[in-house]
Amino acid sequence: MAKIKNKNNGTKKEVIVEAATRLFREKGFKAASMRDLAEAVGVEAASLYNHIQSKEELLQEICFKVANAFNQRCDEVESSDIPTIKKVEAMLRFHIRMMFDNYEMVIVADRDWKHLSDPYLSNFHSQRRIYRKRLAGIIERGIEQKEIKPVDAPTVVLIMLHAVNGIESWHRSKEKISAKQLEENMVLIMIEGLKA
Repeated sequence: MAKIKNKNNGTKKEVIVEAATRLFREKGFKAASMRDLAEAVGVEAASLYNHIQSKEELLQEICFKVANAFNQRCDEVESSDIPTIKKVEAMLRFHIRMMFDNYEMVIVADRDWKHLSDPYLSNFHSQRRIYRKRLAGIIERGIEQKEIKPVDAPTVVLIMLHAVNGIESWHRSKEKISAKQLEENMVLIMIEGLKA
């Protein structure tokens, strides 16, 4: 019987999560089967249950890993002494880099979190809502401090997040600018457009 091959000293569960992330992005959580996943890691489907309890456990792992990364970065940025407009820029750049470096994981968390069951579903939904409010709060402080134009902060957050999600099409593009150029263009358009 084949064994799960560890990559880069990762655990077998990490190998499974990585394969599941790719599979969920390609097929969607609902359409991806445990048999598909077993094939992707090179084992029998029954062998997966030695390392995970369910397909949903993998989705939980993916979703909360992404949520934790965004929340941790937001904690760091909020507590920093940089000007508020720079905080908005730092968060925008973090979102952009996550779409470059952890693209599949971010896409799966963004698209498939609705397939979680409670209490994970409620928890994740609450974290998303609170996170967006935190980003809007940074923008509102910038407006109060006259660093940012008087705009509707939740709308700015919505536009920023949708623009960053558009990086998915950059990944599929055959002719594309460099990741660095794309990042700088997005920052130029969005941050310069907010400055008072």
